[in-house]
Order: sequence, then structure tokens, then C-alpha cells
Amino acid sequence: MLNTYAKGWDTMFYLEKEELKGRDFICMKDFTPEQISYMLEVAARLKAERKDGISHPILQGKSLAMIFTKSSTRTRVAFEVGIYQLGGQALFLSGRDIQLGRGEPIADTARVLSRMVDGIMIRTFSHQEVLDLAEHASKPVINGLTDLLHPTQVLADLLTIQEHKGRLTGIKLAYIGDGNNMAHSLMIGAKMGLHVVIASPEGYKPDPEIVALAQADALKNGGFVEVLDNPLEAVHDADVLYTDVWTSMGQEEESIIRRKAFKNYQINSGLLKLARKDAIVLHCLPTHRGEEITAEVVEGPQSVVFDEAENRLHAHKAIMALIM
Repeated sequence: MLNTYAKGWDTMFYLEKEELKGRDFICMKDFTPEQISYMLEVAARLKAERKDGISHPILQGKSLAMIFTKSSTRTRVAFEVGIYQLGGQALFLSGRDIQLGRGEPIADTARVLSRMVDGIMIRTFSHQEVLDLAEHASKPVINGLTDLLHPTQVLADLLTIQEHKGRLTGIKLAYIGDGNNMAHSLMIGAKMGLHVVIASPEGYKPDPEIVALAQADALKNGGFVEVLDNPLEAVHDADVLYTDVWTSMGQEEESIIRRKAFKNYQINSGLLKLARKDAIVLHCLPTHRGEEITAEVVEGPQSVVFDEAENRLHAHKAIMALIM
């Protein structure tokens, strides 16, 4: 029964969407809206059937190498539990565990791992490291996060919005805070027909090149991207409010300066009232409550941050199942 069922999934993944097999998942811009919609469809189906007790041994006997130079809770657990639920196994590799942390060229790491595993996930600081890894690896590479982009998080975000709003097209998402990797990936996600507004203070705006790329891609697909200064203007009539920490990993020395720069960029009950009455609140976690978001909002009825966190598992399973 399970083998028959798994074979059915295998056929769906590899024949119906053959173009996804063996692809790297490094940036949302590398995929069409149709391909992203398909990933979301697979994630939703995996989630629903898992809750119904249906097993999915799609990746039985396969292994995922997980390279972490940046620590994580949700990324590690989602990929590690996710591949286990798909019948495979994960190998956690920190910088202290592998020779990459002792100066081995990333090209050599990529070639060696490709001969031993079926996929590689990396969560690191430099985006160039991910590009170099993908260039030299012969197996799919997944970007678990870089300082530039966080595409796997945004796939989970899109899944969460779709669940709570019933659609993506026409949804207005207001992101308040640092123009960082989250802001970049959310803008790129606007190609799904969203209106994405970024409100950031001067000196902390998103990368202009990514803004231009995301705007062009969004307009071709019925979406819209804009960058504003004023958070009050940004959240007006928003369906979704989103924020991230003011000080990301590796920026700790800037924390005092950043708290001053972002003091008016907090999602609180006052700001939330300017959005639509049925607006939902997202945060990629962890939160610094009292800084970028208040505890009242995180724990309030419009917060879906823990649904969003759970959806990391289901979105990551879809990624692995489709490209591995």
C-alpha cells in the first residue's frame, strides 16, 4: 500500500513537474509563479495528509547534508524532521564539524558531498557561498538563509497567507522594519500577485537592485512592489503585517544604533488598527518583544506567527520532495 502510494507521488513529482527535478532552490526569482504555486499545492497536500495519518516515504533512502554557519531553530528542525517524515535522513554539519570551517575550498566540499548525499542545504552569511556551492555541486542545493535572501521562509509565508486569506492575488502585505533578507525575499514573492510595501528608515532600505528586479517581476505577474519611509502609510488597508528583528545575527555591535533608527517602526496595537480589521500578523521568528513587535500583538488574535512557523516544516518538505 505504502509503496503504491509513494509511487503515485513519485509519478506526480517527477513526470508532471519534471522541470523541478534537480533544480537548486536558491532564490524565488529562479522560479515561475506557476512553479511556486505548484510547490505550495504540494506543501498543502503533504500537510493535510500528514494530519490524516498518511505517510509519504518519497525520499526513502536519501540523505540531506545541512551546513550551518548560522545557528537556527526553525530551519534545522523543519529540514531535519521534514526529510525524516519523507523517509530520508539529515546530517547536521556545523562549521566546527566539517573542514569547510578549517579553510577547505567550498568547491571541494560541494564535490565531495555531491558524491555522498542527495541534496545540500546551507544556512550561512554570504550569499556568494551558496552560489559557489551550487556551481560546484552536482546535487540540488537549497538556500536555508543568507544575509541577502531567505527564500524558504517566504515559501512558508505564502502558504500561511493562502491558508488564512484563501488567495495570494490582490493581497496587500506591509513589511515594517529593516530592508534585509526577509524584505528582499518578500518583494521577490510579489510575483505571486501580491502588493508588497516595505517601510524602512533611511540607511536601512532594501537593496535597490533587488527592488528593481522585484518590481519588474511583480508587474509582469499582476503584483506590485513599493518602498516607503512612513510605516503608517504602509499599513493602511493592509491584509498582512510583517516584521523581523531590528538587529540580525552578526549585527550585534549595531544594536544600540539600530534601536534608535527603528524606534518608530514597531508593529503594535496602534499600528495594527490602521490595517484591515481582518489583517493577520506574520514574523519569521525569533521575536525581540518590545522592539520590532509588542508581546500584545504576538499573542493577540490576529497573530498567526506560530501557524507560519509550523508551515516551515510543510514548505520545506515540498521543496525537498520536488527537487530531490
